[in-house]
Amino acid sequence: MTSFASLSAWGWLIQFFIIILALLLANLVRCNVPLLKRSLLPSALVAGLIILCLKPFGFFSDIVNKSSMEIITYHALGLGFVAMALKNKKIRSATTTMKVVETGAVTASTYIAQGMVGLLVSIPLFLLWNRTNFFYASGLLLPMGYGQGPGQALNFGVTYSGWASQQGISFAGSDFGLSIAAAGFIVGSVVGVVYMNILRKKGRLKRKDGDYKEEYTLADYQSDNEIPHAESIDKLTVQISLVLLVYFMVFLLMYGVQQLDLGNFGTNTLKPMVWGFNFLWGTLLGVLVKAVVTRLRKRNIMQREYINNYTLDRIAGTCFDFMIVAGTAAIDFNNLRGIWMPLLLICTLGAVVTFVYVRVCSKHLYPDYPYEGFFSMFGMLTGTASNGMILLREIDPKFETPAANNLVLQTIPAIAFGFPVLLLMGLGPQSLRSCLITLAILAVAFVVFAVFIFRKRLFKRKTAKQ
Repeated sequence: MTSFASLSAWGWLIQFFIIILALLLANLVRCNVPLLKRSLLPSALVAGLIILCLKPFGFFSDIVNKSSMEIITYHALGLGFVAMALKNKKIRSATTTMKVVETGAVTASTYIAQGMVGLLVSIPLFLLWNRTNFFYASGLLLPMGYGQGPGQALNFGVTYSGWASQQGISFAGSDFGLSIAAAGFIVGSVVGVVYMNILRKKGRLKRKDGDYKEEYTLADYQSDNEIPHAESIDKLTVQISLVLLVYFMVFLLMYGVQQLDLGNFGTNTLKPMVWGFNFLWGTLLGVLVKAVVTRLRKRNIMQREYINNYTLDRIAGTCFDFMIVAGTAAIDFNNLRGIWMPLLLICTLGAVVTFVYVRVCSKHLYPDYPYEGFFSMFGMLTGTASNGMILLREIDPKFETPAANNLVLQTIPAIAFGFPVLLLMGLGPQSLRSCLITLAILAVAFVVFAVFIFRKRLFKRKTAKQ
């Protein structure tokens, strides 16, 4: 018989209680401390940092379970992407297909640039400084932490720890990756705000009048053909059920691949990567389920609309908030002793390269709205899409430029461009030689993307010389 008085019956809930209390406290602190409010740091990151500051105290350290926080981070990432994929996308402002594709190329090429920077730091440090508890492929966690966020940083950090242990290296991959992700949020928010204020003081940027207006209409809350808020089943229950159904399909897909006999390469490389790509399978299966529902609606087989954008946005937002808090809280500084120098170098150089590269690309691709394009992309490529939107709202509160639309719609081309690059994440850690090959491939891929992004300028100059 289950004893509800035992702590084991409350263990998982206690971890959620910690996250919720930290979120509420962080939001209160952020709203009342002007410096934090001006920094635009997300409340979720502040909550995670609060937990980190309390963890050194014995009692709090005992109740915060690192493993549970990592599991919450992993699943919150997948569930959040599923919820976003199920949404019926709506265009907010005019843009072109080519501009969306180019924006996706900027996203993918920034991942590549971050990966190159990370390896150019981690490989020499491994060879010349520390071969005991520092991994030569750890630099590849930079695009996962900066470009993808805590979920992917954790996924690949755990995988890299396994690869390192096979080679006799004691590497705290999860803590290293999560620390990069936390640093990315700080870089995106603090650096973004500082640069924004510098531009304003120079007169290059002016705050646009107007308050931020939610993009939802009455139809998003309740359309004519939509299921009611509460009947035999609540509308929120339906949305959560759809998200969990797709995520169950994700589990079946990954579990099915796990049962296949794929040889040594499949067992050692492909299968771990499949489990690390839960967010990607969630996105693809979510889009597939949405297409099936749309098809059923067109054929009048399904009479009512079951997908509600507003509710799915709230589910995704909650998942990502929990992901950021849990991912930051899961960091164990004791595991990072002795490798602070490479962590700081990778984060610093990654921030500089990301800033400069995104700034150059934005000036070239978005001549009519270079700053809106820059801040939206810089925020996303150091944190999440939400951070990009937060920075964008500071200078474009009504989303009058296509920057917000580019940020939303670039997801599909970015996945298409970035998927081959993500496959390299499984090649790099296999050996030092494989890591060097990965660096060479990234360099070639970066040149290809740069030529595509700047093709008009390059070919125009060539034609002019002729």
